[in-house]
Amino acid sequence: MAEPAADSATVLYDRPAEGVTRITLNRPKKLNSITVQLRDELVAALERAGHEENVRCIILTGAGRAFCAGQDLGERRPVLEGEAVDLGETLEAGVNRIVRGIRDLPKPVVCAVNGVAAGAGANIALACDIVVAARSASFIQSFMRLGLIPDGGGTWSLPRLVGSARATGMVMLARPVSAEDAESWGLIWQKVEDAQLECVVSGIAGELVTRSPDALALAKQALHVSTANTLDQQLDLERDLQRKAGFTEAYREALAAFFK
Repeated sequence: MAEPAADSATVLYDRPAEGVTRITLNRPKKLNSITVQLRDELVAALERAGHEENVRCIILTGAGRAFCAGQDLGERRPVLEGEAVDLGETLEAGVNRIVRGIRDLPKPVVCAVNGVAAGAGANIALACDIVVAARSASFIQSFMRLGLIPDGGGTWSLPRLVGSARATGMVMLARPVSAEDAESWGLIWQKVEDAQLECVVSGIAGELVTRSPDALALAKQALHVSTANTLDQQLDLERDLQRKAGFTEAYREALAAFFK
């Protein structure tokens, strides 16, 4: 059963299975677009999942027919009335906290993209460790339509995931990318039929909770810094992290099971 923080909660938090927490963006009538309230509740939910020892894997998804349509433009109306809005400040207070929260979690985050993921919503999804999208889902770097550049780490993640040519096209043309293309380009892990999304994501989460939490955290750490490291730096990091993994009880248990 989902646990809303209040009757008007924009983020739901529930535990569908042992070791698994599901965080659901809950503004379906507004395509789960990001408001200050949703932003703060999502940051709090990610922090809660990080601190709860019985949580081994997090599923992030959206309610209704969208994952997240990005920033709720209703909160930008003051610009039309002549008020200066510092988008840099709003990013630091909002989407940047969300993306860093996902990236800094030492636990795997699986994103179930159940519909459109646009703007910051797309880049929040791509910040997750494993992304599974329903066939009807799409990814849109819609910023250029508003005279803006991608944020939420989009200019960092897109070239690394799909290469410079496709990243540039996605940003400058602001066209939807289908789940099928997202899978074939390497933007996401997997595309599935809409009716299978929940089952497939639950299966992935169930598999992850059987893995060593120490090994998952160390692997996440190594992967996230790999693009900034030279080969020698990464080899040194792997040495140091593997040393830590080799002293864990999970490694000893797995080795013992192999020889049974």
